[in-house]
Amino acid sequence: MASTPPICDFGWKARDFRLPATDGKSYGLADLRGPKGTLIVFICNHCPYVKAITGLLVRDAADLAKSGIGVAAICANDAVSHPEDSFANMKIFAKASGFAFPYLHDESQEVAKAYGAICTPDFFGFNAKDELQYRGRLDASRTSPVAGARRDLYEAMMEVARTGKGPKEQISSMGCSIKWKAG
Repeated sequence: MASTPPICDFGWKARDFRLPATDGKSYGLADLRGPKGTLIVFICNHCPYVKAITGLLVRDAADLAKSGIGVAAICANDAVSHPEDSFANMKIFAKASGFAFPYLHDESQEVAKAYGAICTPDFFGFNAKDELQYRGRLDASRTSPVAGARRDLYEAMMEVARTGKGPKEQISSMGCSIKWKAG
């Protein structure tokens, strides 16, 4: 069932964390932060919404990195109920997808809860002061890419890089709900 996150809570401060990544390192917010802002995106391996935009996300992350935006993805899904989202499978997915950004494993789900993540993908775009400025969609793609779609995420984060502020009008992302652990 598709879920939609709430609209952007402008100014909400990024929460710090330290998580293991598929590259064998461990990262905290300070390690990921770019001089012009930071993009944290909650994704997973199995979600058709994520699969549809993975190539676009890789493209946009590379373009944003060139403009001083740090990018990282986090998988918080319960790997017991969804084995495709295990840490071992995250490594395979990151390599096959050509991720040039850290792909972090939130096994305890504490980071996803602290951020209020709802679905995959769920985008959190922060300015250089770690203030939330974007919580919209990547583009009009849902379970299949939309050719020639406006690059909502990229354009919004470029505005954040230039001005420190995100666009007032944002269209929510949509995706599979986070797979929370029972209990």
